[in-house]
Amino acid sequence: MLRKVGRLFVIKSNWEAYMIIYALALGAIERGSVYLDRYPGFGGKLLFLACTGAVFMAGAKILDCLKYEKAALLAKAEVVAPEPERRAA
Repeated sequence: MLRKVGRLFVIKSNWEAYMIIYALALGAIERGSVYLDRYPGFGGKLLFLACTGAVFMAGAKILDCLKYEKAALLAKAEVVAPEPERRAA
């Protein structure tokens, strides 16, 4: 039962990753706008930039990890079922 619930929190496709990155970006923009209101001037702009920059770094990491996991799964599948050897005639 716990395994089924745990599978809900695994990112399996690029589409799911993009949706998560989009949600992170919405939250970062909201938090950045609060910083702009609370700290007017250069400090607020820097904090806003830090919020949006964090989304870029997190998004890149999510997509890289997804690509790495797909490559590892493909390599594991090739090890389990190798192609039959061909003999020279």
